[in-house]
This record gives sequence, C-alpha cells and structure tokens, in this order.
Amino acid sequence: MDRYTAIVAITALITGSIMIATIAQAIASSIGKRRKALPDAAVDRIEERLSRIEQAVDAMAVEVERISEGQRFTTKLLADRQAEPAPRG
Repeated sequence: MDRYTAIVAITALITGSIMIATIAQAIASSIGKRRKALPDAAVDRIEERLSRIEQAVDAMAVEVERISEGQRFTTKLLADRQAEPAPRG
C-alpha cells in the first residue's frame, strides 16, 4: 500500500467513525425524547403495576420457602426412618 492509499484509507475511517457516532447520537436523542413524552397518568399506572408485581413476587418467594422447608422436613423424616432398625415382632 503506497502512502496516498494509506492516507485515503485513514481519512475514510475517521470520517466513517464520525458519521456513525453522529447517527447513533441522533437515534439515542430521539429515543430519549420519546421516553420523556409519557404522560404522568401512564407513569402512575406503570408504578402501581410494578408495585403489584413486586408484591406478587414476594408472596411467591414466601410460598417457595415454605415448600422447601416442608421438603427438608419430609426428607429428614424419611432419612431418620431408614436409620432406625425395624421393630421385631
């Protein structure tokens, strides 16, 4: 590659990078403007819905913990039952 070809290639890379950065910034700016355009009522509904989802997830976590405790208890009972010698008749 001769000197002039290298200069053209480097210039094209720099120009292309600047163009891509400018286009990406414009896209990000337009997306940001759309997100800010939500009315307050919509934001309130979203917050209420997220709150209900959070409560439901917490309730499910409690129930899963109860199930796992029951399973551990049952497993312990079965292990203790196998460890004891069978009564002779």
